[in-house]
Amino acid sequence: MILRLKLYRLILKIAVDILPIPAFILGWWIWDAICMLYRRPVLYFPHEHIGHVLFGAFVWIFLSEHYCVTSFDELFRERTGAKAAWSACIAMSFAMLATLYFSRIGVFPRGLLVCDLISLLALTILVHAGFRILFRSKAHLARPIRILVIGADQFAGDAAARLRRLSFAPCEIAAHVRLPGQMVGITESRIYELEQLSLLTSGHGFDEAVIAIHPAQFSQIPGIIKALEHLCLPARAVVDLGEGVIVREKLFQLGNIQMVDLTCTPAESLDYALLKRSFDVCFSTGVLILMSPVLGLIALIVRLGSPGPVFFVQERVGLNGKPFRMYKFRTMRAGLKFDSDTLWTNAEDSRKTVFGSLLRRTSLDEFPQFINVLKGDMSVVGPRPERPHFVHKFLEGVSRYNHRHALKVGITGWAQVNGWRGDTSIEKRVEYDLYYLQNWSLVFDLRIIVMTVVSGLINKNAY
Repeated sequence: MILRLKLYRLILKIAVDILPIPAFILGWWIWDAICMLYRRPVLYFPHEHIGHVLFGAFVWIFLSEHYCVTSFDELFRERTGAKAAWSACIAMSFAMLATLYFSRIGVFPRGLLVCDLISLLALTILVHAGFRILFRSKAHLARPIRILVIGADQFAGDAAARLRRLSFAPCEIAAHVRLPGQMVGITESRIYELEQLSLLTSGHGFDEAVIAIHPAQFSQIPGIIKALEHLCLPARAVVDLGEGVIVREKLFQLGNIQMVDLTCTPAESLDYALLKRSFDVCFSTGVLILMSPVLGLIALIVRLGSPGPVFFVQERVGLNGKPFRMYKFRTMRAGLKFDSDTLWTNAEDSRKTVFGSLLRRTSLDEFPQFINVLKGDMSVVGPRPERPHFVHKFLEGVSRYNHRHALKVGITGWAQVNGWRGDTSIEKRVEYDLYYLQNWSLVFDLRIIVMTVVSGLINKNAY
């Protein structure tokens, strides 16, 4: 929900920030047409207008931000957005007039300035209207966010109804959770008891949890978060602070609903979503292309070395605890699926092939996972994915284990380049994974990749 909202904000901001360029071009065409209509001589030329356009675009970036023209939060509050656009354009006109007054430009048509500003005002209103129409008419095409509402009284029912009415972020209320002693005030959704959450599995079908309780009940939030930890869901809370109170930062505005983000992670930042994804796609594509001769040779040797498929496909747990199918080169003799899903591999494992042992020691068996990266299941860098059997086991005995699933799992990670891979301490691995979660940056990812190439491909714990 937060990531989608941030993406919408970014798209609106980019669309509004570049408006002076088409607006001033349109203004020039209108002014030129008027001059031709009245047969007036044109003493100002297009190449002289370029500096005017660039300066106007620079000033507009600050003015549109100041007057909330780029604010997605305000987009659905005003009917047309003309008031904010008009204020920004008036300020723009004063800035342009002041610049022209103090500049050395000998001739600048006043009519051209008027045409530019009128075009800018009209395009701004049209962009706002276009965004409203787009989100209200096409919202049903987006996959609805399946929400687990914590609360089953009338307050929670009203919050759920407002979530369903959101035009730009379609929501589906999958279920409600009744808190101890709470009167049930809903009838249209399935209702769980709070203690039943521990019985749900990773395939529960929920995307996010929204806590909808009265401010007087906020003392229950720590216990609710503890109960939700098993599901590994992003958690929000509906905040009813009264009329006219607008909140920002971790408290954010979603249409006319005030919410607080309780589990803020890098996965919901635009840097993580855009920069990291772009890097993952480019890096993985480059690796697969450059390594294709080697990967083809490995595939041939695996296929001829022992009966069975080239790739070993296994279910692993990824972002937000959702399972996915991970690819590796097969390094063992084909056996029972139960064995591979529930048993650790050790140095003396008799299931390994001779060539498979070499692949494991050099980590070359991991290269097909770049396909998972291109599919979006994994990242190049992140906590290593674990099998569902061991995830359920570690959830019971390792504190904060599920927090590592707040990021995309990776081919390599901070724990792995520091030696915590294979049959090593799970607690230490989680400690390093959480450090990565708290300190993520693209530079940190590049550092881990370099460390992987220099010292991490061949590791004493890789077998």
